Amino acid sequence: MSVMTAADHRIPRTHAENLVTPAAYADHRLHDTYRWLRANEPFGVAEVEGVDPFWAATKHADILEISRQNDLFHNGDRNPVLTSQVADRKVREMMGGSPHLLRTLIHMDAPDHHKYRTLTQAWFMPQNLKSLEDRIRAIARAAVDRMAASGGECDFVNEVALHFPLHVIMTILGVPESDEPRMLKLTQELFGATDPELGRKAADADKPVQERQMDFGVITDFFEYFRQLSEARRANPNDDLASVIANSRIDGEPISDFEAMSYYIIVATAGHDTTSSSTAGAMWALAENPGEFRKVRADPALIPGLVDESIRWTTPVKTFMRTATADTEVRGRKVAKGDWIMLCYASGNRDEEVFEAPDTFRVDRKPNRHLAFGYGAHLCLGQHLAKMEMRILWEEMLPRLESVEIAGTPALSEAFFVNGPKRLPLRFKLA
Repeated sequence: MSVMTAADHRIPRTHAENLVTPAAYADHRLHDTYRWLRANEPFGVAEVEGVDPFWAATKHADILEISRQNDLFHNGDRNPVLTSQVADRKVREMMGGSPHLLRTLIHMDAPDHHKYRTLTQAWFMPQNLKSLEDRIRAIARAAVDRMAASGGECDFVNEVALHFPLHVIMTILGVPESDEPRMLKLTQELFGATDPELGRKAADADKPVQERQMDFGVITDFFEYFRQLSEARRANPNDDLASVIANSRIDGEPISDFEAMSYYIIVATAGHDTTSSSTAGAMWALAENPGEFRKVRADPALIPGLVDESIRWTTPVKTFMRTATADTEVRGRKVAKGDWIMLCYASGNRDEEVFEAPDTFRVDRKPNRHLAFGYGAHLCLGQHLAKMEMRILWEEMLPRLESVEIAGTPALSEAFFVNGPKRLPLRFKLA
């Protein structure tokens, strides 16, 4: 890491610490910090003990500009996920000097990124997803039926939001329904490693975040599961995404087991977790804003707007890191080759210069130029599937709900990479 050149643009300690503190992502502190940074230090340097210094991009325009320049700002030179010095050192020791425990699309730059993305991209294009609509609608209807059978109260996250997109992506991937609980648990342990309730090592909850950030056993368990699935699909391929990955070739050669396992993991985790978070975030907001609930329930044409607003509002992928490949400037600050940059999507999605009343949930918000799916070459591969799933679920659910309200204390997961509601107790009446 180069020495930061903008000594006069240091972020105050409290705000810098909030950027790397998982618990701050579960309460008001995160948005308090983002609001302050956008107004006072929109592109500043965070220096926190145990983490390499990094720039924090909190403005919508800067995040777009950095995301657009994929040759100047790389994903793969360092870890694209905020990583403590302890975790980085452990990974490099395990991986022969590489900073990557996985090699997924988010870890790749050109030319590999495009080559590997192309392997599965057709599966997630709108024209191909149309053939899945009836299957997804049946899954959504079953989810609503289960909610309706709960007697007027439920934990919407754990009884509805988690399972609907999980079942959809596992059906596409080719994972048996009997294995879905295992996939859900591993996903929560991966993304929620720093959460005292979701992480595998609950006994380590009092340890510093640097020691809890990554549970290598979770990755090992994922690898063991998907290695068996991959071997089965190589021997007997069928019409599922697992068969595509297992038999993929790049430049005429089969992809390595390491890259295949990484591919399975990113599809199996990001393919449902972010969708469930946005769905739960939408229900949370609707329960707290009965006027918005009545508005969208009365006019189904607003459902696509509800979907986009819920994605903006929740922004499940909170941050990604980029590494400068050459000396450059961002917002007039001199950025040196090798500098690490945090893209704060949840801040960009509340930027007052882009969104009117950004802290207000509006199902009819137009325009809604949110950044939750990223931008540029790394635009989310599954964005069309995610929006389609949410649209169908709300089309099935809203006509059957007369009212909904919070019936306890909701909670967000404590994680600075991917987070969302982990508990949402509701009371509702059926129409």
